[in-house]
Amino acid sequence: MYWYEEEVKGLEKERLKSIDQPSTLFYGSSSIRLWNTLYEDFKLFKPVNLGFGGSTLAACAWFFNRIVAPYDAKSIVIYAGDNDLGDGRHPEEIFIFFERLAQLISARYGTIPCYYVSIKPSIARWDLINSLKYTNNIIENEIIKWDNNWKFINIHNKMLNKDGHPDKDYFQPDGLHLSAKGYTLWKQVIQAKLSENFHAELI
Repeated sequence: MYWYEEEVKGLEKERLKSIDQPSTLFYGSSSIRLWNTLYEDFKLFKPVNLGFGGSTLAACAWFFNRIVAPYDAKSIVIYAGDNDLGDGRHPEEIFIFFERLAQLISARYGTIPCYYVSIKPSIARWDLINSLKYTNNIIENEIIKWDNNWKFINIHNKMLNKDGHPDKDYFQPDGLHLSAKGYTLWKQVIQAKLSENFHAELI
């Protein structure tokens, strides 16, 4: 995990410099880190961007105590798993890291609202689509089974075109990272979920 150290140290420094106490932690990979309009998009939810590039669910669990735990969060939004698949991990492995992260969150925060954003279908990783769907499915089913403070946000289906493939307008030229239009879609979908009574009453 040493290759993440510089970004992790950067996030630690940002926390020490922060004056305001955020309510909603956005944690995960570069889809979070590169969200340049996140603070404005989720202003009502008092967000902080804790994304670090290339991160996996494994890395999110590994660095939880350094990056997330120091905050007194009221809710957490997670996006990770994409890079786990890209690194060749199997869905069952990714699911285990998701469970580990959920355990860490529960131990630190109890039953605060938590949201897992489904792994996005991308042009660059279309060859992994079957593993991606399976990963999303087993995580969503587990969250449904828990029937507690966790909610699954399905971004996958909304990013497909009428032919069932990733809509290129939602991506940068690399076919992996989100375009401005992609972030607009994410904002709409995630904001709608956060605005449900489940979360709003806690802000």
